[in-house]
Amino acid sequence: MAVSSSPIDLSAALVLQPVAALDWLVILPVVWCMGIGAVLLMIRHKGWLQPLIAVAALFVLVLIDTALLWHVAGSGPVTMVMGRWLPPFGIAFTVDLTGALFALAAAVVAFVGAVAAIDDINASGRRYGFYPFLMLLMTGVSGAFLTGDVFNLYVWFEVLLISSFGLIVLGSEREQIDGAVKYSFLNLVATTLFLITTGYLYGIFGTLNMADIAQKAPGLQMTAPLVTLTALYILAFMMKSAAFPVNFWLPASYHTPRIVVSALFAGLLTKVGIHALIRISVMLFPAEREQLSAVLTLVAVLTMLTGALGALAQTDARRLLGYLVISGIGAMLAGIALGGPDAIGGVIFYALHSMLVMTALYLAAGLAARVGGGFSLESLSGLYQTQPLFAALSLMLFFSVSGLPPFSGFWPKVMLVRAALDGSSWWLAAALLITGFLTMIATGRVFLLAYWRPAREDRASKMEALPMTALLPLMVLTVLSVLIGLFPETLLGLAQNAAATLNEPSAYIKSVFPVGSAP
Repeated sequence: MAVSSSPIDLSAALVLQPVAALDWLVILPVVWCMGIGAVLLMIRHKGWLQPLIAVAALFVLVLIDTALLWHVAGSGPVTMVMGRWLPPFGIAFTVDLTGALFALAAAVVAFVGAVAAIDDINASGRRYGFYPFLMLLMTGVSGAFLTGDVFNLYVWFEVLLISSFGLIVLGSEREQIDGAVKYSFLNLVATTLFLITTGYLYGIFGTLNMADIAQKAPGLQMTAPLVTLTALYILAFMMKSAAFPVNFWLPASYHTPRIVVSALFAGLLTKVGIHALIRISVMLFPAEREQLSAVLTLVAVLTMLTGALGALAQTDARRLLGYLVISGIGAMLAGIALGGPDAIGGVIFYALHSMLVMTALYLAAGLAARVGGGFSLESLSGLYQTQPLFAALSLMLFFSVSGLPPFSGFWPKVMLVRAALDGSSWWLAAALLITGFLTMIATGRVFLLAYWRPAREDRASKMEALPMTALLPLMVLTVLSVLIGLFPETLLGLAQNAAATLNEPSAYIKSVFPVGSAP
């Protein structure tokens, strides 16, 4: 048998050039979190050591994601393909400005949460895996923000869901089990719908690479049911983001775990759903999103109003904050419904602001309960008298979540209102403003009752000053909100550039398929 001696050309199937050193930053967040999680699992019996390792590792993650954002901002979207197989055969990690911004904000939230957990998570919680679960959660969150493959987006959702199940039941109290059942049921339904829809997607396109889909979608608009496909994805991600009418699980479950777990969930989990919704509906199927914009707008308005009115009706601080998370999701959905670079830039800015501020608000609620003896607004009082610094930090966060200047919540609200008015959607702009007004009333009510109202005589003598170590995580997030509000130019420019890349994904596609290598 004759054997050909001519060399085989592998250039059409494999990446033959060595990977640039900076490009390893694309997968380093996932590898780092997974590796540290494994280490923490192996030393789970050494509870005193786990927070030290986790806090240091998450600080390193912040540095890694900062370097990744700097690299992407300077070089454009960056792709790394597993096993050197070229897309669409190899699984791609592709990072653009949107993914890098979300990943960095998530790392900051996780780092601050790990510091706060030193006080909030006791020896039992450490022994049963809080810190390994946290690193596994960040593995899934980082992977979801950095992947360029739809099926692997589903895989990373599964990773973060598994870890969130472990975190929400940590402590095994009856209330936690009840909240976990509600949380897990709807999330499992949403995940199943996500997987079924992804199979439908593969049947239509024959690929799951996002850049490949973005190239092929315009040519299949007349022959494939892309509107149905997009609608199914939107429904799945609205479930995960707690949008109306599938939002009931969030206020029924987020108040049940340890307060630092609630803070991490509020800052991270719903934003992963928003990021996925942006990626699918804006970058991959913009024409189909335009056809569904009326439905999205209606859902956005109902979500905003449901969240704001629900917050007004609460007497438990944790439940109130759950409804504020929902209200913020509605504002982001409003921007997605509007489309266009200005509106999507506002969504990205709003999401980053919400990740920081909602985490801080939950931490503030935990500190208030620590001083005042509970989360009920009927029993909390006198916090301003004994905790003036804590009260000032809380007030600034209330202003920020209400969209008041000069805090981080002001600028994305302005961007969204302006985009709505430019698109002649005056009633959507009115809904955004009304929601902000209702949020201000809800948070003002909390401040008047829990902080400004004189302390009850039977509790005044028992209220001790919070140590600076307990206030430090809250101070970090509040200072970030203030700095973003006072100096928004850098983040505003990054958000607008990120939105431009999503609306015109040629640079993203070129990163995955360089000139001459497109399928």
